[in-house]
Amino acid sequence: QVQLVESGGGLVQAGGSLRLSCAASGRTFSRYTMGWFRQAPGEEREFVAAISWSGDIIRYTDSVKGRFTISRDNAKNTMYLQMNSLKPEDTAVYYCAADVTPRLGLATTPAGYDYWGQGTQVTVSS
Repeated sequence: QVQLVESGGGLVQAGGSLRLSCAASGRTFSRYTMGWFRQAPGEEREFVAAISWSGDIIRYTDSVKGRFTISRDNAKNTMYLQMNSLKPEDTAVYYCAADVTPRLGLATTPAGYDYWGQGTQVTVSS
């Protein structure tokens, strides 16, 4: 079992920044891939970014490239999402997720992840 708790969401003006954190407990954090997803009202949950267990493989969805940075600190069992130059269209509930299934590459769909946090709201005003 893996427990995930997100924090750091809030209300910010367009162009601002937020840093999300995801604290993990349970199974050995340093052994599995982690990801961030988001879901806006009435929309499907979409992939934002993922990072391998070692941190040396990273993927982003095109709409956040150059603005968001995913990272992890295995010593602290924590993953981060630094979000800069935020836009109103980034407004959503952001979820962190853990993929504990051995696989080649990084999963980019919700089905590829085994454990989820409760989500944190990010609202970007125009």
